[in-house]
Formats: sequence, structure tokens, C-alpha cells
Amino acid sequence: MRRCSKLVEMGRRQFLSGSAVAAATAAGASIMPAEAKAANGQARVNYPSNRLANVEDLSENEPLNVAYPDDQAPGVLLKLGQSVPGGVGPDEDIVGFCTLCPHQGYPVSYNTEARTFNCPGHYSVFDPEQAGSQVWGQATQNLPQYILRVDEDGEIYAEGVDELIYGRLSNVL
Repeated sequence: MRRCSKLVEMGRRQFLSGSAVAAATAAGASIMPAEAKAANGQARVNYPSNRLANVEDLSENEPLNVAYPDDQAPGVLLKLGQSVPGGVGPDEDIVGFCTLCPHQGYPVSYNTEARTFNCPGHYSVFDPEQAGSQVWGQATQNLPQYILRVDEDGEIYAEGVDELIYGRLSNVL
């Protein structure tokens, strides 16, 4: 019987010490930072409240380009014309999303006819009427949706993000 030349001899101590390092790394990754808090049943890091637009700036089914929580995270606001999950405003139909695909960070675009966000990289499709849920493609999470608030003057503020923005490790735990 021939032995594989690629086998590695490993003793019990090497195996156990390697397992201990892996367990410690996994435990360290699960520790929640102090700035995280529960919101709508999810833990999130507090981003500052930023004004994005006014309700009067929006037209139904027309995306308005914004950026939140900073200029490195492009996004859009949408007035969908019907009450939707996470919707704000008088008709609970205004939503906002980061437009970086959660799969590999490609910029997604809004298709006004299909009323979906589409990724050109690997063809993921997201439904803004269902909180940005993925309906097709390679992505393994939903499109990051802004947590929005509208004040008495119709000013729209973003106050957080409910999913991980591609390339960031700190906005959702």
C-alpha cells in the first residue's frame, strides 16, 4: 500500500493547541462592541442621524441618490406608493437602501419597470417592497436598508442600517 506524500504528521498536542486557537478566535469574533444596541430585534452600531432629503423631493418610483452613513456608501431613497415593511412618511411608503451589493460590492441599480434592485456582477435581484430581500442571485443577505425617520416638516433622516454594508465589519453584528 502506497502512502500519500502530502500527508502531514500531527500529534495530539498540535491538534489540541490548534483547536484552542480556533476556539479563542471564534469566541473573540462573537463579542459585541459597547456601541451596539438592539433595534427592531437586531443588534446594530449607532450611526449618527443624517438628513437625507425632504418628502417633497421624492417622486413615486423614482430613486433619489443619497449616501449614508458616509460618502463611501452610496444609496437611494424611494417612494413606492404603497405601505411597505420599514416604510416611513405619511403613507409608510418611503424606504432607503445602500446600493452596494452585499455579495461583492458591485453597485446595484433600480429598475423602475420591475421595481427591483439589480446587480450587474452576479445578477442578484432585490425587492425594495419586501425590505430589500434577495429574490435571485448569488448574494447571501438582503440589501442593506436604512432605518429612517420623518419629522413634522417632512425631513427624512437616516439613523442606522439593518444589514451589513459590503466591505465593513462594524455596522451589524
